[in-house]
Amino acid sequence: MKAINVNGQAPGGTRTRLAEVLPLDTPYVVQIFPIYACNFRCSYCVFSTEMEQRSFISDKVVMEMALYEKCIDGFLQFPKKLKTLRFVGMGEPLLHKGIADMVAFATQRGVAERTEILTNASLLTPVMSDALISAGLTRLSISLQGMSALKYKEVCGADIDFDELVHNIQYFYEHKGHGQLYVKVIDCALDGEDEEAAFYARFGNICDLISVEHAGPIFPFVDYKDVLKGTERSLTQFGREPVESKICPQPFFTFQINPDGKVVPCYSIVYPEILGDCNTESVLDIWNGEAFQAFRRSMLLKGKDCCTVCRECEINAHRCFEEDSLDADAQRLLRLFD
Repeated sequence: MKAINVNGQAPGGTRTRLAEVLPLDTPYVVQIFPIYACNFRCSYCVFSTEMEQRSFISDKVVMEMALYEKCIDGFLQFPKKLKTLRFVGMGEPLLHKGIADMVAFATQRGVAERTEILTNASLLTPVMSDALISAGLTRLSISLQGMSALKYKEVCGADIDFDELVHNIQYFYEHKGHGQLYVKVIDCALDGEDEEAAFYARFGNICDLISVEHAGPIFPFVDYKDVLKGTERSLTQFGREPVESKICPQPFFTFQINPDGKVVPCYSIVYPEILGDCNTESVLDIWNGEAFQAFRRSMLLKGKDCCTVCRECEINAHRCFEEDSLDADAQRLLRLFD
């Protein structure tokens, strides 16, 4: 197998101990949420629920290019480059008709060390691959939902040609140049060790990184009883032992810009707070603004008890790495966010 198996590791590589570098003058990660739509209805995702069951997501379905370009140009005001500009959110980024243009604009402006898309790859035709590669995409991360068309239908309700999907992934790999391809599959879409072995056999030579990720109860609107089949989940998404952490690190190194331009401090689908609006404010002012700073102070003071949303959130427990933990440094750090 050519691919590096990153089970139990951070897919992005070695992590910095966050407490030692705060406060950050430039966020490590900015997530662009380009479109609130998906062509899959995965059983473990919020898209498996009806719209009326969800909380507020965005005033707009599609991010407009003018707003996007304003945000990208705004990142040039930060002292450093972003480590990662990631196209993700609650939806399938390749549904955005301008996604390749978005990548190209960010590449031309040079705002990030890595530009990444997270996708289900169902729309990854050779034409799309050529456009993304030409645009300068640094990494394509593909989440698979099984090892057959039948399993895809069961997990996400989609009819796909699985052999064509594999062919299109291989095309990207063979033409990507200096880019990187990461292929992963969710464990609840595999039926036992034989299918896991088949996953590595089929994709291990047509990607750079590979892993099996672990499903967990991160969306409050989703009934995970059938998804998790009643099993006790003892590992994080990345196959590691959970880190006991009262303080969520996400507001200290990342933020997400939604399709309507509103900024939220984390990856939660239920927002603890909206901390800015890129239509009327610069990304620099939002990152350094009083609303964001007040939220960080509250998190350092109260941890998950800073608000009801954070108290009930399971995302940090499912994603946190040891290097991200801030609990032991909370009092010292609090003075830095006055």
